[in-house]
Amino acid sequence: MRELRTQHPQIQVRFWCDRHFAAEARRIITEYDSSVHVQTVLAGKFRRYQHLSKLQHLTIPSIIFPNIFDAFLVVLGVGQSLLRLLFWRPNVVFLKGGYVCLPVGYAAWLLRIPIVIHDSDAHPGLTNRLLAPLARRIATGASLDYYNYPREKSAYVGIPIDSHYHELTAEERQTVKMSLGFETERPLTVFVGGGQGAKQINDNVALHLKELLWITDVVLVSGTAQYDELRSLTPQDDSRFRLEAFVPPSELARILAAADVVVSRAGATFLLELAALARPTILIPSKRLVWQVKHAQLYIDQQAVYALDEDMFERHGDSSLVEAVTEVLTDTALREKLAHNLHKQAKPHAAHDLADIILEAARKP
Repeated sequence: MRELRTQHPQIQVRFWCDRHFAAEARRIITEYDSSVHVQTVLAGKFRRYQHLSKLQHLTIPSIIFPNIFDAFLVVLGVGQSLLRLLFWRPNVVFLKGGYVCLPVGYAAWLLRIPIVIHDSDAHPGLTNRLLAPLARRIATGASLDYYNYPREKSAYVGIPIDSHYHELTAEERQTVKMSLGFETERPLTVFVGGGQGAKQINDNVALHLKELLWITDVVLVSGTAQYDELRSLTPQDDSRFRLEAFVPPSELARILAAADVVVSRAGATFLLELAALARPTILIPSKRLVWQVKHAQLYIDQQAVYALDEDMFERHGDSSLVEAVTEVLTDTALREKLAHNLHKQAKPHAAHDLADIILEAARKP
């Protein structure tokens, strides 16, 4: 949105999302521009799990009935989007690929409003695969070699990230550590499970927090769902530990930039934010999300991250996470290699290039 405004100052923007993301979206968008209107759209997701067979997907009640219900929500979402788009006729609709994009995309196509989609993940999601034939332009977060999109309307641009995500000097990192209340001579490890948190990461940090605090200060960004539970399980008066339910993007960028190690899931956007920061990273991709596994593998192949198998966390008392953090923190050469190789994956001009594509689609008759 910043790039669009830079190139076209009079542009009008609206942000649509599903209701589960609405509160977080409003916080993020308000930080950027409080005049941008945030609205929710009826939508549903198609539940598919890699570890289940097709027959299981059709026979397990907890999957089949929610899928049927959500199919009706998609139909209602198309109608809702049609009405909104009729009253507010935009020049272009930009879709990021979440399931809420499906009814909006179909409604835009029915009204012949140009569609631009962006696929962050190296494994194209179902929504983008369905909308790709209807899109005027397609932008990707990884090389086009990983996609089956038509080459004539596709472009590899990377993933736009906030300008707050940039590498800090050693002195700047120490200043941020001090502002957070941590000692500058102790390493800092930041655990982030994504916007909604990650239970396996949260639980493992809580279980092994005493061991972790022997070797590093810790920031755990837990997500809102598990925050109260974790607050009751972890010390709130230890200066070496900080628990946060949610951190605004600009503040999260500062915390991550100060970290000596970051532990996270394998979200595509978050990985490129870490690449811009050049932070040594330990990944724990969710096996239930095939795109995370595939995306993480791209970085593993480039020796840009240290990866852990989440199955290890199922073993009671498993200390793999503590051992991984210890290894990265104590091996300076490994830390420098991971930071250097990850930084090479950054695409600093992604926002500008994507804004060009969106505006081109809006102008083209």
